Amino acid sequence: MSITVKIIDGPLGPADAWYVNGAGAVVTFDGVVRPMENDKAISGLDYEVYSPMAERELVKLAQQVMERHGVVAVDVMHSRGFVPNFAVSFRLRIASSHRAAALAAMGEFIDRMKQDVPIWKKAVYAER
Repeated sequence: MSITVKIIDGPLGPADAWYVNGAGAVVTFDGVVRPMENDKAISGLDYEVYSPMAERELVKLAQQVMERHGVVAVDVMHSRGFVPNFAVSFRLRIASSHRAAALAAMGEFIDRMKQDVPIWKKAVYAER
């Protein structure tokens, strides 16, 4: 079982190849900043992260999801600070022996992260 958690300043770069021994499925989700928030144009999102607590909560969540779904690895990255439109602010990769477990773990992780992890976003509205 492997867990990696990183908080990155600014947008995330392109994903590198990720292979996990024993995994028959690797599922990747990239969260991309949309150009609209609440029907208003934005230039990006500013993320505030309480890093020590966020990292602890992400590890704890990964452990729980791994136990529940039997996945073999979780790799999670989240941005801190400003992320412009169309850039990646969140990446989650889950490896499992089978796709069904990886997909179920992915959905649960994202839903619970939004509720439980101290990461806040603020829209930066586009100038007119």
